[in-house]
Amino acid sequence: MQLYIGNKNYSTWSLRAWLILEKNSIPFEEIKLPLDTEVFYERLKGITPSLKVPTLVDQNTAVWDSLAICEYINDAYLSGKAWPEQTLVKAKARAIACEMHSGFNALRNEMPMNIRAKRRLNISEACKKDIARIEQIWTEQKAQFADNGGWLFGQWSIADAMFAPVVLRFKTYGIELNSQANIYMDKVCSCPALKKWIDAALLEHDIVAIDEAGEEIVKE
Repeated sequence: MQLYIGNKNYSTWSLRAWLILEKNSIPFEEIKLPLDTEVFYERLKGITPSLKVPTLVDQNTAVWDSLAICEYINDAYLSGKAWPEQTLVKAKARAIACEMHSGFNALRNEMPMNIRAKRRLNISEACKKDIARIEQIWTEQKAQFADNGGWLFGQWSIADAMFAPVVLRFKTYGIELNSQANIYMDKVCSCPALKKWIDAALLEHDIVAIDEAGEEIVKE
């Protein structure tokens, strides 16, 4: 099994697919391609029609898109355990994951993931609304499932994979949230799999200019 990903410092979608494999100790070959380069597109030709990462190749079949990859791994390798067991709870988990997967466009555009950086931004009202909605989700889920594992639905799920890059964005740009949302962020940041990704991102040196948003915060 091969997982094609982009730079770990910047590639949010790659992180989501990578997490479900790493969290569940599923063996795979990681193939990292440099974003925003000719090499990136040349390597993906003939592998994925989307020419995007992440792309998973398993048994000579390509699966692209982070959520599709997570669903495939859940079905093929995890016996459905990457979603909550109860039907109604699972439905909400999927709704929240899909909301992240398809929404929050202002946040995506204005606050690219940049793990190595500490940045200052002037964000739009639309972005502030996105942040408020995410804070609401984390707070509500924390109140309901805090005593059952600390993830959005108690035990780690695909919903947590979808929001992991957002936590890293908020760390980069110093976004202030309420105490319950901060507890969730701390839970995410304490995850050994995520720490492994972050450590690798900090060793990278490639710069993707479009993702270097805002002004650098200089330590005095």
